[in-house]
Amino acid sequence: MIAVTGATGKLGTHVLSLLLERVPAAQIRAVVRTPSKAAAWSARGVEVVAADYDDPERLEAAFRGADKVLLISSSAVGQRARQHRAAIDAATRAGVPLLVYTSMLHADTSHTLLAEEHRATEAALKEAPLSTIVLRNGWYVENYTENLGANLGMGLFPGAAKDGRIAAATREDLAAAAVAVLTEEGHAGHTYELAGPSFTMTELARTVSEVAGRSLPYVDMEEAAYRAALVEAGVPAGMAHVLADADAAIARGELDAPSDDLVGLIGRAPTPLRAVVEARLGHG
Repeated sequence: MIAVTGATGKLGTHVLSLLLERVPAAQIRAVVRTPSKAAAWSARGVEVVAADYDDPERLEAAFRGADKVLLISSSAVGQRARQHRAAIDAATRAGVPLLVYTSMLHADTSHTLLAEEHRATEAALKEAPLSTIVLRNGWYVENYTENLGANLGMGLFPGAAKDGRIAAATREDLAAAAVAVLTEEGHAGHTYELAGPSFTMTELARTVSEVAGRSLPYVDMEEAAYRAALVEAGVPAGMAHVLADADAAIARGELDAPSDDLVGLIGRAPTPLRAVVEARLGHG
């Protein structure tokens, strides 16, 4: 039995879709906060179990009987280290043999705010008496392409990433890597740096401009100015701080990596940036 947390989330949805291509539905358990949102999975024969990172007892029950658990990192920034520790402890009590965790690229050395909780989770995994696999996911390409409407409205891409490169990959490609380690042997104990084909914000802006048929330049600014611009645009102050900090990390080169781990796991080249933009804008 393979249990997947966050199975109705953006990454989890891709994971379950790809798992069903390799594993019988009866061997998959979707661990979700709201079972009604997983009705489509239940209809396909996937076992749906209600559990929450903040409810250790239900987590333990959800993990019991599972041979492998994919712990997709929580979206509750600031609460994740505690939540992930609870999930690891629940998996340990449930006797799960293998736990796979979705971390962040260079989590062990990155100075980003986002990396802190991933680093704490990885430390907790090392202390846990079970086999683990760490998938250090690169930035999601969709972090940019899902919001293209806003950029088209503004007529530009704002940021503070300078000319730093971003080794981003699609959620589907990163989900494929997770499915590979969940369904193949020989990955236990490994940490994978899952980097996609890198690009700068200027290159992203140029690609979108070419596909959209209009100029959308990248406008770089200082981190503080970018943070203020995000707040002015309606982004909560805490999240604006995290996003501006991430751009500063990009400028330092912390979201780039010359790693072939993703290619090795999925057995093909990751999806190119232009293909993602074309699909988003209805071109190609």
